[in-house]
Amino acid sequence: MSVIYFLISISIVVAVFFLVAFIKAVKSGQYDDDYTPSVRMLFDDELIKKTKNNNQISITEEKQ
Repeated sequence: MSVIYFLISISIVVAVFFLVAFIKAVKSGQYDDDYTPSVRMLFDDELIKKTKNNNQISITEEKQ
């Protein structure tokens, strides 16, 4: 029974260590993404242009 208490206490210590390491990484900016927002706007504009062009073609065909 004492082995179970020992293993549980060791696992809690290891879990706390990883939690502290994760919090330290988040606060230091390890997970900040600086590249994706600059590229995302390029893909968003491309999708909007395709839908606008398709709508304009259908409107001009109906007028003729």
